[in-house]
Amino acid sequence: MRRLFVASTTWLIVGVASGLFYREFTKLNDFPEGQFTQLGLAHTHLLTLGFIVLLVVLALDKLFALSQSKFFGWFFWLHNVGLLLTAGMLVWHGCLTVLGQESSAMIAGIAGLGHMALSAGMVLLMVNLWRSIRADAATGTPQLQR
Repeated sequence: MRRLFVASTTWLIVGVASGLFYREFTKLNDFPEGQFTQLGLAHTHLLTLGFIVLLVVLALDKLFALSQSKFFGWFFWLHNVGLLLTAGMLVWHGCLTVLGQESSAMIAGIAGLGHMALSAGMVLLMVNLWRSIRADAATGTPQLQR
């Protein structure tokens, strides 16, 4: 549970910092206000997938002891690496947009790999959660009463 808390807190800090970077970088480069850039998406991805999702998983871990499963480590690392790749490419692409430069297919490809890792992590999380729910149903004892 501690590593979930630390990871969630880290993503909170990185997410808030990315929002600050978005605001200041666009102002510094006289980027038109309201014009789309991937920098705003990086901010929301980091806060939602990093901070909020991991807080929810922390609560689920408290209820169902998810971190005791062999799947949990795979979920944790796939989720965090996937988020890092995805957000990194959003920031890179957003910076190129603000600077008026062209993006490349490589950026989209790496972001796609990040999204695939996030998806695989979510599948593992749901498999782990389903197994825990089934185990509780089989014993007839809710996790909270153990």
